[in-house]
Amino acid sequence: MTPTTRTRWAILGLTGPAYLWLAGTIFLPLTAMLVLSFLDKSPLVPQPASFTLANYQAYFSKSFYWPLTRWSIELGLWVTLFCFLIGYPAAFALAKRVKGRWREAIFLLIVLPFWSNALVRVFSWTMVLRSNGIVDVAVQSVFPGAPTIDLLFSYPAVIIGLVHSYLPYMILTCYIALQAIDDSLIEAGRSLGANRFTTFYRVILPLSLPGIVSGAALIFVPVIGSFMEPRILGGTKGATLGMNIEEQFTVTANWPLGAALSFILLAIVLVIFGILYPVLRRQGGGA
Repeated sequence: MTPTTRTRWAILGLTGPAYLWLAGTIFLPLTAMLVLSFLDKSPLVPQPASFTLANYQAYFSKSFYWPLTRWSIELGLWVTLFCFLIGYPAAFALAKRVKGRWREAIFLLIVLPFWSNALVRVFSWTMVLRSNGIVDVAVQSVFPGAPTIDLLFSYPAVIIGLVHSYLPYMILTCYIALQAIDDSLIEAGRSLGANRFTTFYRVILPLSLPGIVSGAALIFVPVIGSFMEPRILGGTKGATLGMNIEEQFTVTANWPLGAALSFILLAIVLVIFGILYPVLRRQGGGA
């Protein structure tokens, strides 16, 4: 056996179990859901099922699915934007300004929300955003007679809860990208006469673009399919396609329609990333 062959077998032995696990835990459930989306009856019904396209046709024939889809996409864009506006400066400060134990302490604060249950985190926001909540009481104590602040069951409340849940993804991915930028490149730009804004726009931002794209993907994809935050914080004003999908599985027990809507949502995500891919690739090549 040649050294090249031994190397290939070693790589296969090290990576094979991981790929088999991923294939078993991702593709098999997706395949089962895909088959389910073409059935006319739920597996819970003790009758033989037949294949049909009615579940996919329902999405295009019933008009109320279109606003839900639009609101879901808008929600994903807004949450991703706010996560970038808040997370990128924080990641830049961690990568280039904060040093030593202070950085470790801030990292602890960033990952701390992951140590608590997601449902507890969402319900905690109801105590903050409701009327006579923490924010309202604080404002009234400083400015007596000020209008009551009641953001619960509103679109901004849903955005606040989702940004709180997914902000760490943007911070961590941008931090990794910014940390990999050699400081000598920044110093070279400054020595050539570029001001801080030009150095950031021409050097730092292009080189950190992979981290921004990774963070945006990690946020946008789950947000447009989210249902827990919109249901708890938005109520009837936070209706999304993800909430409708969840109701098909848990309330109406119409699993085939829920599966079909899930794959339609997946197709929408793939189309969006397919449209953006040439632009992102061109930007990455220019960097």
